[in-house]
Amino acid sequence: MGLSVPTMDEPSALVDLGVAAEENGWDGVFLWHHVVGTPDFPVPIADTWVTLGALAARTGRIRIGTTVTALARHQPHEVARQVVTLDRLSGGRAVLGVGLGEPPAEYTAIGRSADRRTLAGMLDEGLDVLTGLWSAEPFSHHGVHYTLEDVQLLPAPLQQPRVPVWVSAMARNERTLGRAGRWDGVILGEMGREGMGRLAPEAVAEVASRPDAPADVAVAVPVGGEPATYADTGATWLLVTDQLETLRELAAAPPPR
Repeated sequence: MGLSVPTMDEPSALVDLGVAAEENGWDGVFLWHHVVGTPDFPVPIADTWVTLGALAARTGRIRIGTTVTALARHQPHEVARQVVTLDRLSGGRAVLGVGLGEPPAEYTAIGRSADRRTLAGMLDEGLDVLTGLWSAEPFSHHGVHYTLEDVQLLPAPLQQPRVPVWVSAMARNERTLGRAGRWDGVILGEMGREGMGRLAPEAVAEVASRPDAPADVAVAVPVGGEPATYADTGATWLLVTDQLETLRELAAAPPPR
């Protein structure tokens, strides 16, 4: 069981939360990955990769990563380097969670398109670039969105054949589930009018039983859910998310089982 943590806080406070989670028996701490505030949401945001690096240096067991990195907001060769650095710094504990990214204003505020079809194409192509670079061999790519010529990223990740890639998807969304099926994990969520909703166990079981289901099926759940609800669904991870103060309280105690 893990925590999915907003990064709207001081970096040191986020690291302290992650250290407490490890000490109290949680299995993973995953940070949200936002880049800029928007006019209707002007909040301080800690850099996710720097904070994860500090967390890697102060922990030795928990899985750490992102929930999620909107790959289209970034250059894939830079993300490839950041993830390898985190993987090696943590002794092979990194996970890269990816998705299209919300809210759309984080694209438009910096003059970028938030067209979902375009972002989906950039995500798929960006993942191909990432894994090509993680081979540590000279890599070339000539695509719609990215071009690389004989780029060699050294060193390779500690985890082989690659750092696990988990793809964000909505249950019963065939397009996003199909993308997740090509990678190592899926992060399932249910969005309602008031934010993260509670995903029905049968929807999780549907995804876990698909022929193309990835090895890891992570379920994003709001605080207050009963872990036993998902016991027989095939879920391999529960990622609890909520306000920071609530997550701090959870990290200070053993996870519910």
